[in-house]
Amino acid sequence: MNDNTLLASARDLLPEVVALRRTLHRHPETGNDLPLTRETVLTALEGLPLELHLHETTSGIVAVLEGGRPGPAIVLRGDMDGLPMPEDTGLPFASEIHGTMHACGHDLHTAMMVGAARLLSGIRDQLPGRVVFMFQPGEEGHHGAQIMLDEGLLDVVDPTPTGAFAIHVTALYEAGTVHHRPGPQMASADEVYVTITGRGGHASAPFLAHDPIPVAAEIVLAIETALTRRINVLDPAVVTFARMVAGTTHNVIPETAELSGTIRALSEETRLQVHEMIERVATNVAAAHGVEAHVRIRPGYPVTVNDAAFSQLVTDVAIDLVGEAAVTPLPFPIMGAEDWSYVLQQVPGAMAFLGACPAELVPGEAPNNHSNRVRFDEDAMATGIALYGAVAVAHLEAG
Repeated sequence: MNDNTLLASARDLLPEVVALRRTLHRHPETGNDLPLTRETVLTALEGLPLELHLHETTSGIVAVLEGGRPGPAIVLRGDMDGLPMPEDTGLPFASEIHGTMHACGHDLHTAMMVGAARLLSGIRDQLPGRVVFMFQPGEEGHHGAQIMLDEGLLDVVDPTPTGAFAIHVTALYEAGTVHHRPGPQMASADEVYVTITGRGGHASAPFLAHDPIPVAAEIVLAIETALTRRINVLDPAVVTFARMVAGTTHNVIPETAELSGTIRALSEETRLQVHEMIERVATNVAAAHGVEAHVRIRPGYPVTVNDAAFSQLVTDVAIDLVGEAAVTPLPFPIMGAEDWSYVLQQVPGAMAFLGACPAELVPGEAPNNHSNRVRFDEDAMATGIALYGAVAVAHLEAG
């Protein structure tokens, strides 16, 4: 089956995939425990020739499709969780769960994966190897991919998978277009917390207290300055303090001030360098003012690194599928983070962005992922289904 045939078959599957997506969109769940979502997916997979593995510590599902001939294995991923936020899209299938929304397209990812499972099951006898469909919870900050790896994701087939592929929809780009790059594509993301402890007192006599608020402000500015002078601009990082909490009223100097934010980097070397820099700057600025600073860094997702050879395979397949004009290399990495990075640390693979901006909106100006108003062009899912399938076939046939 060639790529054009796969795309035509994906379009035939589109109505049922859209219906599944809308069911998922109406009933979003967050975190690693997604019981309703899991049951919806399992129902959608019924009747397919898949070997199912249900994870115990999360709602993760692994479905293995055994090809008709021996060969390698590939992992395809669709994440399933939503976000704890309200929906204001006005869609007729908007979320029915108060304060929860599929605002990052994971409902599309999951539905496309089911479509890909149906597509590849239809050509099972032609496949030289196995496809591991990874239905993953907990991508939105809950480390679901790492938990699934710890629970044996890569051990369900022998030998272990030699390739891995994921798709992420975005309203940044025209519907049906494909965008990715070799090497670092998305940043690491760590949380940083700084507590400055001084001595409280009356606002009229700051010299009798040790005011932590101006010290906190100076720490923020000093870290931003150090970032421009100590970190290589060709291997960049971003530190954003997004929250400062101090005090209870207008005329009392508080004892403590708290800062919290994120650290993002495109290499593990810079990531660690920034961690050390924040600790050094914060504690020494505080010491200069006679107060103390305690830094706590909570590690998050690592850098998402696309394997160069696998990225080229994705490019070649996508061009065959949708044409060269619809496949654009990302000119630079994105400083957002993705827990697909955990899988790519163990298996050569890639993630590609699938444009899904609604036709009536302007790419780049439309509400995008994590917006309470984000909407996606559902027709783009046909391209996603076919791309999942075509990448899997190409990798298995390459041996």
